[in-house]
Amino acid sequence: MSIPKLDNPIELFRQWFDEAKQCGLREPTAMCLSTATRDGAPSSRMVLLKSVDDRGFVFYTNLGSRKAGEIESNSRVALNFYWMPLGKQVRIEGVAESVSSEEADAYFASRDRQSQIGAYASKQSQPIEGYFELERRAAEFALKFGVGKVPRPEFWSGYRVVPSAIEFWMEKPFRLHERLVYSRTESGWTTQWLFP
Repeated sequence: MSIPKLDNPIELFRQWFDEAKQCGLREPTAMCLSTATRDGAPSSRMVLLKSVDDRGFVFYTNLGSRKAGEIESNSRVALNFYWMPLGKQVRIEGVAESVSSEEADAYFASRDRQSQIGAYASKQSQPIEGYFELERRAAEFALKFGVGKVPRPEFWSGYRVVPSAIEFWMEKPFRLHERLVYSRTESGWTTQWLFP
């Protein structure tokens, strides 16, 4: 079995993503997001893919977080999916752009109520005295909203990573792995096989 070469790498990603969702992984949407400061100091963390289409890959976050601050000063980012049971990896390089307010509102409304409240409770990436402080803030916001609707906070939204390159990696015996990289051009996508 080899990596199929399709015209659109998003379609190939969807095929592999569907496989990942069927193979029993606890969180197949988990992806490593790498950002960097304006002067190039990198940092990485795991986030969850919430949607993908031909425009790019979407995740959500607190806009006061370290990742959001770094994206605002340097929008060039990288994503990495690694689905070990499948022996497959996808690396994505591109630019992070803010999603629309309508997209963010719709996704926030679809979240579990406790997760909506948690968005208010967490001052993401800021110092905290201890875990009890987070629990206390969650309880305070739960009381504040009661049984009513929890609106999306202004400080919470999403980013779409618009890809400039997408690399597909497939594990093969004896470390003779397959690598196929798609690069975006003005006229579409070009492909190039790489040595492992």
